Amino acid sequence: MKNQNEEIGILQRRKIEAEIIKPIYDILKREYGTEQAKTIIEEAVANAAIQAGKEFAQKEDGPTSVQSFVALQYLWEKDDALETEVILNNQVQYEYNVKRCRYAEMYHEMGLGEIGFLLSCNRDAKFIEGYAPDVKLTRPHTIMNGDGFCDFHYKLEKRKTENSNE
Repeated sequence: MKNQNEEIGILQRRKIEAEIIKPIYDILKREYGTEQAKTIIEEAVANAAIQAGKEFAQKEDGPTSVQSFVALQYLWEKDDALETEVILNNQVQYEYNVKRCRYAEMYHEMGLGEIGFLLSCNRDAKFIEGYAPDVKLTRPHTIMNGDGFCDFHYKLEKRKTENSNE
């Protein structure tokens, strides 16, 4: 892996992507309507996020886990992108709140507030699905959707066995 200082942060990546997606989204809205345009963007971004998670997992020296994911958080926080408060961090859970989100601010400034959730927030659960399929994300609140904070709850789920009645 590259040195932390050499890697572009996720905020910068999302800005570049949004600059490309914005004119495409505008055409999709014109041709297919807002709801269909959002559906297309959601599917494309979700698929890209799952693939990105898989690619990050392939770079790991060992199996992916809650803690290997925590070690990647600097990418999302780079460039002062997030102001966070860690609530819980152990082998099976990672919980934190975001008090300030420059991703949300950026999408609103770019005129993409209506799809900012699809471009960034919705991507989080899909990324972890590709990166560590046994880790699940729940996040009832997001700044992007108008809440005062984001509450991330990552938890290692027990694998179901073929003989399990669950």
